[in-house]
Amino acid sequence: MWRIWLLFDPRRALIGLFTFLFALALLIHFILLSTDRFNWLDGPHKTRTVAGQTSSTSTPPAVPASKQ
Repeated sequence: MWRIWLLFDPRRALIGLFTFLFALALLIHFILLSTDRFNWLDGPHKTRTVAGQTSSTSTPPAVPASKQ
């Protein structure tokens, strides 16, 4: 096992390893922050809106009522 360090410079290998692990950790954390369940900064979103679903109280009637 000690002969592997004769092929690679230990300082360069460890710096490369730690740089890779740091970049991987950042990537994993940003992926988790983009999800609703694991976002520890904003917390979960309370309301979920569904496309095409509207409430009748927020939209005015299409045809006004006739006065008689």
